[in-house]
Amino acid sequence: MDQIDRALLEALARRREVVEHVIRTKETEADFVRDQDREEALLTARVSLGRELGLDSYFVTKIFQQVLDHSLRIQRDHLVAEQNPDVEHDAVRIGYQGTEGAYSHEAARKHFASRLDHAFFRGYPTFRELMEGVQAGGLDFAIVPIENTTAGSINEAYDLLARFPVSVIGEEVLAIDHCLVALEKVPLGNIRRIYSHPLAIAQCGDFLAGLPECKVESAPDTAMAVERIKRANDLSQAVIASEEVARMHGLEILKRRIANRRDNYTRFVVVAREAMSYDARIPCKTSLILATKHEEGALVRCLNTLAAHHLSMTKLESRPRPNVPWEYLFYIDIEGNVTDPEVSAAIDELSRDVSFLKVLGSYPASTTESARPSVPKLGAAADSSDTKPAQAPAPKTKKAAVAASADTTPPLEVAIKKGYKLASRAHHPDDSVVRIGDVLVGGDDFVVMAGPCSVESWDQVRACAELVRDQGGQVLRGGVFKPRTSTYSFQGLGYEGLDLLVRAGEEFGLPVVTEVMHPADVQRVAEDADVLQVGARNMQNFALLREIGHVDRPVLLKRGAMSSIDELLAASEYLLAAGNHQVMLCERGIRTFETATRFTLDIGAVPVLKERTHLPVIVDPSHAAGVRQYVIPLAEAAVAAGADGIIVEFHPAPEEALSDGPQALTFEGFGELMQRLHRLTQALRSE
Repeated sequence: MDQIDRALLEALARRREVVEHVIRTKETEADFVRDQDREEALLTARVSLGRELGLDSYFVTKIFQQVLDHSLRIQRDHLVAEQNPDVEHDAVRIGYQGTEGAYSHEAARKHFASRLDHAFFRGYPTFRELMEGVQAGGLDFAIVPIENTTAGSINEAYDLLARFPVSVIGEEVLAIDHCLVALEKVPLGNIRRIYSHPLAIAQCGDFLAGLPECKVESAPDTAMAVERIKRANDLSQAVIASEEVARMHGLEILKRRIANRRDNYTRFVVVAREAMSYDARIPCKTSLILATKHEEGALVRCLNTLAAHHLSMTKLESRPRPNVPWEYLFYIDIEGNVTDPEVSAAIDELSRDVSFLKVLGSYPASTTESARPSVPKLGAAADSSDTKPAQAPAPKTKKAAVAASADTTPPLEVAIKKGYKLASRAHHPDDSVVRIGDVLVGGDDFVVMAGPCSVESWDQVRACAELVRDQGGQVLRGGVFKPRTSTYSFQGLGYEGLDLLVRAGEEFGLPVVTEVMHPADVQRVAEDADVLQVGARNMQNFALLREIGHVDRPVLLKRGAMSSIDELLAASEYLLAAGNHQVMLCERGIRTFETATRFTLDIGAVPVLKERTHLPVIVDPSHAAGVRQYVIPLAEAAVAAGADGIIVEFHPAPEEALSDGPQALTFEGFGELMQRLHRLTQALRSE
């Protein structure tokens, strides 16, 4: 084993040497830093090779995403050194708030990973002292947390950026996985006092609310809190900290993942005394602080200036303006480099319309679309001979059909009479796109949601999740609350099943969709599920629709078996009118006189819906057919009709399934489905 590991490390070292050689040979190329098409092709080829060697595709993808990211950092660091010859690139002094092992320390090590041999890290008690260290020249760089996906913006950091003469020269994003740690493995009920940083406490409020007997106290950072309980040597005390901190200090983890949100990330900015220059080929952000004139429409004019120069704004934050009551400073992040003509012109125009303007700096972006890791293409894993497959979007016929139907879209007054103004294409002419994590439904890609009808066990749902990821599916489906015709049928595992579904999705990087049946369950299910499904039986459960409409989660609304298209659209209006505009419609079969199938897939509903509404349309061939052998042909028909995706069921042993076994594909059948969809979407794309 040691010899194999050494060989792996030696291979990585050789790869780095090749990357450095490539840097010298292609410095003048436009795609010097990143060629995403090439990355996708490389990942696709590596996944295919891994499958031939018996390796899991998700495992291979994750490894090579890290390898590619490391290569990109090497290339970027080379360009930065070329652009900034006066900046010290050997021994660097880097500051962070807290002590060794704090999240800021982890973020600093991650950002400066390529320079760890020459980096000296130093912790500071407060953000202010950290900034003072940069200003005084005692530090070359400092890393400061600026916002968290759970707790929001970190106000003190924004205020200090405005006050100190520093420049933002980089950003880093760190996944924050809070754990409850203690001196020994003791029951949660024994804990009476919990320490942590105020931000960590805010991010774990829901968990802490479930421990009413505990007193929660803040500490300067999580690592310092650990030192406190070690000195006290009290088994009734615990700390919210990272797994790394627990490992460093020899503590026991009582519970993992205690943050309010599963996707808990903190964005950090790297600051220095002087701004740095970045090559135009590096995708950048630019951060600004401005104060508008105290007059009507002042902020709107500033935003219109950015729009007029085609600049995408990724952040808008307001803070009270010091010494000027009821006026505000606005912090704005835009995509682009200050050296870009459009960015430069926009800043010049802004300077004429504001009372204060500070350019914090331009820096390589880590949170924009251009920074997202590449992934293998849909179905590509099934075709090892294709090292650079075409994309697998929904066919061009979908867009063409929508354009061709523009003249036949019912006018707005007709839609209003039928009860669906907000859902109508007359009200919203452009297609809506619903984001589920990194998955876009209604865009160019054909989306596959797949998994078991019911979550039955950990082994079952994990195997299904692995297959979905292995075959190129994008979303994991699984029922945990099952509306069954018979009260004696399996009703689902409930919240236990939801936990299993979410765990499986997290392990393989898949968002999850599951049905919610009762208004009282909506908030709880929405905490964990990425998409809430409204089943066909509940399409006109208006209390449920209203409750889901108040939740910020994508919704998959299934058409009732006896419902018309207009009734489906009217039901979607309940969601939209309540405020949730992340709605996807699902055609899953209607009841007819035909008995050969469970229902009859109304394939004609797809173009009709595309004509009448802007909402994405998904097809469920499994429930429509009710018979396994018809699922694949109906899925192909959905592609040809212009649907945005399908939701399909499979099971490791359909004959043993606790629900809807006859319609579930086998694992082999799901693999065949993905291959056929891949070939079909490629063929339609090439037309």
